Amino acid sequence: MGIFWTLVIGGAAGWLAGKIMKGEGYGFVINILLGIAGGWVGGKALGLLGLASDKNEFIGSLVTALIGALILVWVGHKLKK
Repeated sequence: MGIFWTLVIGGAAGWLAGKIMKGEGYGFVINILLGIAGGWVGGKALGLLGLASDKNEFIGSLVTALIGALILVWVGHKLKK
């Protein structure tokens, strides 16, 4: 996928992660950055479980990035305590 779609999907995943975690997010910009990094983390985590999605699919990429962003937000919140 191109860099534009990576940013769009990562941004959407980060925004969704911030909404799902209810108050545990880090603000709009940081949540978007977490979503972009979450795409990589989610891809690795799902790949280890044998559940990697086709990277050319919008929904599969969004779910993968969302899972990764949720993991990053959760870990960040635990480390912050």
